[in-house]
Amino acid sequence: MAKKILVVDDEKLIVKGIRFSLEQDDMEVDCAYDGEEALELVKANKYDIVLLDIMLPKLTGLEVCQQIREFSNVPVIMLTAKGDDMDKILGLEYGADDYITKPFNILEVKARIKAIMRRTGTKSDPGKKTQVIEAGELKLDCEGRRLYIAGREVNLTAKEFDVLELLILNPNKVYSRENLLKLVWGADYPGDVRTVDVHIRRLREKIESNPSEPKYVHTKWGVGYYYK
Repeated sequence: MAKKILVVDDEKLIVKGIRFSLEQDDMEVDCAYDGEEALELVKANKYDIVLLDIMLPKLTGLEVCQQIREFSNVPVIMLTAKGDDMDKILGLEYGADDYITKPFNILEVKARIKAIMRRTGTKSDPGKKTQVIEAGELKLDCEGRRLYIAGREVNLTAKEFDVLELLILNPNKVYSRENLLKLVWGADYPGDVRTVDVHIRRLREKIESNPSEPKYVHTKWGVGYYYK
């Protein structure tokens, strides 16, 4: 089944170029040119990934991402201006899974999309039993990529799920920020370790009753993070 992508940018030539390239890989592409249009399309359709520029008319990309996270965990890749670290960090804070700096190479865009799809795509193997991990009130469905705490489903972004799954599958193993960045985002990811810190903070806000005194994701000061 063809993957469905939403590309959002007010520069029509950029949208046209991305659309043409993705369609060459047999992906179905919708386009939006302002924040309000993008939000309506996400509400009305089921997308595999949203490519979202930060600088948009009507609603900014950050506002769109924040509102998307109120009802969907669709992976979002932000398109940010070159060298604008604050936009990158804000994008992650607002729920983006990844970011790409403009000007970009379309091959990099396609590689990032495929990497996220590999991580988020569920594999249907009838002979394989679904792996479900339960620890106290926490229940992690690795195959369905769903998290429940005290019977209530908690919506995680793709990268938040990846981080939590890695930690839970390796209890008490301490991962440095650099190691987490390499394992979850990939060795060629251009971002820095602040990306990991932002995702850990957002993850704790969602799964911990008191994020400053976590029950699940702990910090070993000066070393890294671990699950206990």
